[in-house]
Amino acid sequence: MKLSKLLIQHKAEVVKKWFDYAVQSYKADVAQFLKTQGDQFANPVGGALSQNLEPLFNELCGQMNTEALTASVDPIVRIRAVQSFAPSQAVAFIFSLKRVIRTILKKELRNENLLQQLYEFDLKIDVLGLIAFDAFMVCREKIYDLKANEMRNRTLHAFERAKLVKNTSLYSIHAQAAQPITNREGVLSKKK
Repeated sequence: MKLSKLLIQHKAEVVKKWFDYAVQSYKADVAQFLKTQGDQFANPVGGALSQNLEPLFNELCGQMNTEALTASVDPIVRIRAVQSFAPSQAVAFIFSLKRVIRTILKKELRNENLLQQLYEFDLKIDVLGLIAFDAFMVCREKIYDLKANEMRNRTLHAFERAKLVKNTSLYSIHAQAAQPITNREGVLSKKK
């Protein structure tokens, strides 16, 4: 028997247990809320997990389309990027799928052929983990850019109010910064 068929037969159980492992990364009371609250607007974390784990699992069992994997993992890691997760914690739920599969298919995996197929499936999970890590880092970089821009804008406005700078419209500052410096000596001599 092929592992992919066996996994599809146990899909509901695998996805449910995978969801349980994913919410264990939160505190116990939050994890309980994530499991019980079905309203996607009241529970966006649980909603993102419950809506996207099954499509992720289907792709792992099927074609491994990178775009489909990214589209399904992005909403999950996007939420985790704004929370206080370290990058390793944010994507750890992906790798918990290995444990889930081994737990559910414990008896079947005694077959040498299935065990070899499981090692190949583990590589697919590893690829998904890397995709999730990349998506997480893109979100974190965007957050840091937004924070840096906000800090710059606050500082600029504070200088404006204190009348320490002139002509500080954001457009003029960006336009000045975007102009290439062609005459370094001229610029340096102006500072003297």
